[in-house]
Amino acid sequence: MDKRRLERRLSDLAGFESPRADLEQYPTPAWLAAHLVHLADLQGDVGDRTVVDLGTGTGILALAATTRRPGGVLAVERDPGALAVARENERAFDPPVAIDWMLGDATRLPLKLRGATVLMNPPFGAQTGNEGADRAFLATAAELAAVSYSIHNEGSWEFVASFAGDNGGEVTQAFAAELAVDRQFEFHDSDREELPVEVFRIEWGGA
Repeated sequence: MDKRRLERRLSDLAGFESPRADLEQYPTPAWLAAHLVHLADLQGDVGDRTVVDLGTGTGILALAATTRRPGGVLAVERDPGALAVARENERAFDPPVAIDWMLGDATRLPLKLRGATVLMNPPFGAQTGNEGADRAFLATAAELAAVSYSIHNEGSWEFVASFAGDNGGEVTQAFAAELAVDRQFEFHDSDREELPVEVFRIEWGGA
């Protein structure tokens, strides 16, 4: 399945039914999920590898990964409502590889994996009381992954590069993107906003 067809299929998936502001549940756009997984595949980071989607939400990154011949896919989500939607999306998408869905905190996984590929759109830690949320997700990636791909708020380069360096990793690729976010929380001022983000590929030397 080429990237364009994958994007079309991903665009048909259901989004969050009741998004939670405390978990910063913003949907990953179909085009970005397709592009990120396509890039990971070109780098040799998906085929025959265990792929872990941390904070999978409605499952879009995990489902995209199944189309690139992974050795297995594990998707972790702490919100039961979002995970229920993800399972519904799995039935609609009919992936070529079964996904192991795990209800739990992606930053406190009760399992040990080494050498996985992590894909994630973590909370940015922008909400009061949720500061450092992206740091916790990166810390989990450092423990699990040989390589990770993650989406962060604009202006995160210095933080991500520094965190990676302090934990045996190195940012090898980065690019800017935009998330089209529809009004879904009371604090949103407009019906639709283009949220600038940065996407990073990190190689973790100790994994």
